[in-house]
Amino acid sequence: MVVGVLVELSNKNIDKVFDYNVPDNLINDIKIGIRVEVPFGRQTLDGFVLEIKDNSDMELKDIISIKDTDIVLNKELLDLGLYMSHEYLATLISCYQVMLPKSLKANINGKSNIKYDTFYRLNNIDLSNFKLNDNQLKIIDLLKEKELVLRSELANISISSINTLLKKNIILEEKYEHYRLNYSNKTINKNKLTSDQLSVYNEITNSNDSTYLLYGVTGSGKTEVYMELIEEQLKLGKTSIVLVPEISLTPQMVSRFQSRFGDKIAALHSALSDGEKYDEWRRIARGEASIVIGARSAIFAPLENIGIIIVDEEHSDSYKQSDSNPRYHAVDIALIRSKYHNCKVVLGSATPRLESYARAERGVYHLVKLLNRVNGRSLPKVTIIDMAHEMKNSYGHFSKLLIDSINDRLDKGEQIILLLNRRGYSSFVTCKNCGNTIKCPNCDITLTYHKTSNTLRCHYCGYGEGNLTKCPECGEEAINDLGCGTEKIEEELKKYVNARILRMDYDTTSRKGAHEEMITAFKNHEYDILLGTQVVAKGLDFSLVTLVGVINADTSLNIPDFRSSENTYALLSQVAGRAGRSEASGEVIIQTFNPDHYAIKYSKSHNYLDFYKYEMDIRKTLKYPPYYYLVFIKISGKDMNLVGSEANKIKRSLDRNLTGTIILGPTTCTIFKMNNIFRYGIIIKYKKCDNLKLILDKILDHYKTNSKIKIDIDFNPSQML
Repeated sequence: MVVGVLVELSNKNIDKVFDYNVPDNLINDIKIGIRVEVPFGRQTLDGFVLEIKDNSDMELKDIISIKDTDIVLNKELLDLGLYMSHEYLATLISCYQVMLPKSLKANINGKSNIKYDTFYRLNNIDLSNFKLNDNQLKIIDLLKEKELVLRSELANISISSINTLLKKNIILEEKYEHYRLNYSNKTINKNKLTSDQLSVYNEITNSNDSTYLLYGVTGSGKTEVYMELIEEQLKLGKTSIVLVPEISLTPQMVSRFQSRFGDKIAALHSALSDGEKYDEWRRIARGEASIVIGARSAIFAPLENIGIIIVDEEHSDSYKQSDSNPRYHAVDIALIRSKYHNCKVVLGSATPRLESYARAERGVYHLVKLLNRVNGRSLPKVTIIDMAHEMKNSYGHFSKLLIDSINDRLDKGEQIILLLNRRGYSSFVTCKNCGNTIKCPNCDITLTYHKTSNTLRCHYCGYGEGNLTKCPECGEEAINDLGCGTEKIEEELKKYVNARILRMDYDTTSRKGAHEEMITAFKNHEYDILLGTQVVAKGLDFSLVTLVGVINADTSLNIPDFRSSENTYALLSQVAGRAGRSEASGEVIIQTFNPDHYAIKYSKSHNYLDFYKYEMDIRKTLKYPPYYYLVFIKISGKDMNLVGSEANKIKRSLDRNLTGTIILGPTTCTIFKMNNIFRYGIIIKYKKCDNLKLILDKILDHYKTNSKIKIDIDFNPSQML
């Protein structure tokens, strides 16, 4: 028997299947989709078995071992990997690796550690012939009462007594696999759907369309609709995937689904340990879980017979993998999987992507709407504060109105969420004497001051150094920190209010389990104010939050990206939606230096449709999505001049070979130098270009052996940094 193996090295030069002979003692265990260990040159590598054939004309090496008893990649995932490789011009191995938890990737150093619980049972033999001491008799008496006894229940008895009984075959040892995550099998009664929710549920259930855009204002109860749709699929014996955009949302969503569906759920997200992900993946593959909840990569969960895929907060950039190949979007993968399973996809959001709403308008997606909050609650009142006029009367970075409103809510025993889309203590550090700004030595970006650790840090490469007292340029003790981060806002806030403040940003949530602990603590009213970056804006539901404050709404407007207005509108609308979700009415105060910007004005009136129309006119004029598709080509390397020269060569090649396209660049990327790598970018806009992928693949082929130049290609990028 001969097998074709795709090895673990993600290199375009070896992106193909290599044949190996299967020794006789391993033939019975070989299956397509399992991992094997193989010799590769002078190395030993892992790989996936993709082919099985009878023989080969060549002299072949033997595979070394088989790593799995169960199939890791089923037929659907194998076919999906082939599609992704072609669609995103990525190596096939990278497409398979992205689907799997670390313990199941093709990785010679990866270990799959299964946890076991050890139990003992009494053997059915005559005990009269044995001489037993008191400890041994105590064990036997316990085993007579209970058929199986857990090892921990015998913690007070010496191990030698247990071993003696095992040796004499009086007791037997049995091991049962123990999953690291446990879900309650108890469920509670479900909430009754409102008339609006029921109408949406019936429209989705009774329609034959495959993809639905659920446009629902914040607090309209989209999650209840999701759960009702999933329950219907469970009754039909089908499984479901629920995607959420942020790790911070996963514990809250898991909790809600667990209360409804008990241990039918499984979770897949990056906050889990490698062992937890490994356990969850195997539970899913074994059919022990019917509902998978998780972030982007959960779209690859190895479920059979999928009945529905739900993408909550579908507008979120986090559904796009931007930093490595394959640069896929989870919504695109959901649509592909839906075709395979002939199932429905529901995309939910209060601020849908413009591309999604445009597809809904054209009938590509079936549009359903939830335009009212549950139980008739009103959307929060939004007040815009022009900080250019307010600076004279402000309390540091806080307007007088925001401070007064915070104190008013505190007096009433209510809670507040404050959003600042930036972490650290200050945005950058500069010299008052010579104007020098302290930059990262590896990146073309300013360092951020973190007061807690008294360090300057780069948020791109991780470089850090102690805080400076003297300017490295002029030598003067004139160092000053400008701008503001969450640390500084927290410190400032404590001067003006007497409250328990919980800061939630990357720095405070990097520890495992921190998100869940913080959300639970705030929900239990152990804190009065939740201060954070974008993470506090999405999906969180706290009944006591009646005030939301946005410290600086302009931050995301200043990013050089054609989506900056859309992202700003979505962020403001989403964070505003955290207020007034229960009995008390909500209020939102947005501080800005651009009160007349349309993204801010439309967020005040909660008017998504008017924002959509305004932004679509701009996109049409500037030839951006959804009117045109985009490809972003990034050319990078350590030699700045060489990178620039090669970028110009690529541009000339594109001009010669592509028609019906608009080619912009090359130009330096927004962050020109990152981790000592120089970066240029080229943007291609097109409506239809039949030979585009062929030409781009040739460019990748041309540079695949060039160690000095790296080419990255991103279709429909979410960011072009």
